Amino acid sequence: MGASTLLALAAICAALALSAAVVAVGIPPTQRERMLRILSEFGENRITDTRPPKPSLYNRARPTLVWFFQKTGDLITPPAMKLRLARQLNYAGNPPNWPVDRVVQARMFAVIFFALLGWLAFPDKALLGILGGILIGLVLPEVLVRNAGEKRQQQLARSLPDVLDALVIGVEAGLGLDAALSQVGQMLSGPMPDEVRRLLQEMQLGVARTEALRALAARTTSRDLKRLVTALVQAGELGISVAGILREHAADQRLRRRQRAEEKAQKVAIKLLFPVLFCLFPVIFVVVLGPAILNIMANF
Repeated sequence: MGASTLLALAAICAALALSAAVVAVGIPPTQRERMLRILSEFGENRITDTRPPKPSLYNRARPTLVWFFQKTGDLITPPAMKLRLARQLNYAGNPPNWPVDRVVQARMFAVIFFALLGWLAFPDKALLGILGGILIGLVLPEVLVRNAGEKRQQQLARSLPDVLDALVIGVEAGLGLDAALSQVGQMLSGPMPDEVRRLLQEMQLGVARTEALRALAARTTSRDLKRLVTALVQAGELGISVAGILREHAADQRLRRRQRAEEKAQKVAIKLLFPVLFCLFPVIFVVVLGPAILNIMANF
C-alpha cells in the first residue's frame, strides 16, 4: 500500500469524523431536553430528571459480596475475638465507618487479598506464600484497630490537663458539673471533649451520671482518667464538692505533663546516639583518615 493510498484513507477518516461532529452539533435538541434546559435556569430546586440511574454492576453485586465476606468472616472470627475487637474499637472512639461487622468483613477480604498476593509473589513456593498471606490477613486488621486505639488513648491523655483546667474554671465560676462538662464539649475539640460529649449524650438519654462515668472509665486505658472518674463517682455518692477534687487533679495533671515532657527530653540524647554512631562517625573517619590513607598507599 503506497503513501498516496494511506493519505487518501486518512483524508476519508478525517472527513467522516468532521461530518459526524457537524451532524451531532447540528441535530436540534428534543422537546424534553429544551424543557430541562429552560427549567435548569431557574435554580437547582426546580424540576430535574428524576428517573433513577441504572444500577451499575458493582451496585448489583455489592449485597452479595457483603453477605459473602460477612459469613466467611464470622467463620474465621470467634466470639472472643469479636469482643476484643469491640473493646479495641471503644478505645479507638468507635469510628462510625468501621463497626465490628465491617472489621470482620475486612479480615476475610485481607485473607483472600494477601493469599493471592503471596501466591503471585512466590510462584516457586506457592503454598508458603499463601499460608503467609493468610496469616497476615488474619492479623493485620486487628493490629490496625489496636494501633488506632493506642494512638487515640495517647491523644486523650495529652488533652486531659486542658479539659481539667476548663472544668475547674467553669466550676469555680459557679457552674454545676454537668454545665461545666457541656461548656467543655462545646468549646474544645479532640478525643477528650468527644468523650465528654458522649458522656452528656448518655446522661440525656436517661443514664445516671455514675453509670455514664463508669462507662467512660471502661472506654479508656488512661490511668489518670480512671482515677478522675473514680474520684467523681465517690464525690457524687458521698455528696462531696467536686471543685476541690477537680482542682487537685488539674494540678496533678499539669505536674505529670511536665514530668513526661522532661522524660522525653532526657531520652533525646539516647535516641540520637545510634544515628550519630552509624551515620556521622563514618563520614568523619573518611574525611580525617582518608588523606592519610591515600598518602600511605602512594608511598608504599
